Amino acid sequence: MAASKVYFTDFSARREPLQHKLYRLMVAAGIKNIDFENKFTCIKMHLGEPGNLGYLRPNYAKTVADLVKELGGKPFLSDANTLYVGRRKNALEHLEAAYENGFTPFSTGCHVIIADGLKGTDEIEVPVAGAEYCPTAKIGRAFMDADVFISLTHFKGHQSTGFGGCLKNIGMGCGSRAGKMEMHSRGIPSVNPAKCVGCRICGKNCAHGAFSYDSGKARIDESKCTGCGRCIAHCPTDAIQCKWDEARSVLSKKVAEYTKAVVDGRPCFHVTLVMDVSPTCDCDDCNDLPVIPDVGMFASFDPVALDQACADAVNAQTVAKGSLLDEIVREQGLDKPKGEYFRTMHPDTRWEDGLEHAEKLGLGTREYELIEI
Repeated sequence: MAASKVYFTDFSARREPLQHKLYRLMVAAGIKNIDFENKFTCIKMHLGEPGNLGYLRPNYAKTVADLVKELGGKPFLSDANTLYVGRRKNALEHLEAAYENGFTPFSTGCHVIIADGLKGTDEIEVPVAGAEYCPTAKIGRAFMDADVFISLTHFKGHQSTGFGGCLKNIGMGCGSRAGKMEMHSRGIPSVNPAKCVGCRICGKNCAHGAFSYDSGKARIDESKCTGCGRCIAHCPTDAIQCKWDEARSVLSKKVAEYTKAVVDGRPCFHVTLVMDVSPTCDCDDCNDLPVIPDVGMFASFDPVALDQACADAVNAQTVAKGSLLDEIVREQGLDKPKGEYFRTMHPDTRWEDGLEHAEKLGLGTREYELIEI
């Protein structure tokens, strides 16, 4: 496969706003080649867990939305509900969190839609061509209803996949709650008896009769459970939880397969901002010091090449003093990190696994030509 084109611009903006540089970047990368006329256009991004200030500012979303409208499209911002317990586990709290973080129609120029519905159960099972782990992917319905798909990603570290980039934003981010469980777990949730109040809502929502009750507490018959995750979505006390037991390498590969489910068969375009590169995900309710200086903005039609280019750009930077990465380097008595930055911070991860699998699936290529504007 020939090298893909990845377009780049830095954050220097002495004579023009950064939003205008982002606009020029997208145009240079070829976004106008997409037919947006009267097309519903999903702009997938992480709307930020309250308490974490590392997420992308709404201003960047507005730039993308305004360009889509200029080209005749009908944009909306979207994310899916989370599997973990936080302030984005159902659509009402998720929207409140988004508004609190500044993502409103007034600031972004378009509406916010939580793609998998009120409780994270509004999903479509999408076939994944060539999958080794997920023959079908459970994707939030609104993502699949869109005619055009754009990813707007904040690039940062991640404790399970090494880094969170374009593939993570799409694959994990577009999965319904059941889809997220499929990626994170071998399939069977567990019940925390201390949180179970015996309401039996789980049993009413289980199509396979996997629940029984002992002294009022729910129990799961693993021989009957199919791992659909419906009980997790419906439990009012968060007593039913994913086991988070999938190997990290397999998790990254499942993310790649879910990404393929989302992007196959329709126009897609990808933008990633390498800034405020915190050690861990924006799903945390806090964010640590960036581990490197801000790098710039990247855009491409190829999500694999885009992630590879961003990873290479991060590893080429100097380590920010006082950051977690700097502390690890000093504790190890080194002048610089061994190998590369993400595995230095998260030694049990190998981020290449996801990109290698994505390349095998035909999502793109890790070979890229970097074009600076």
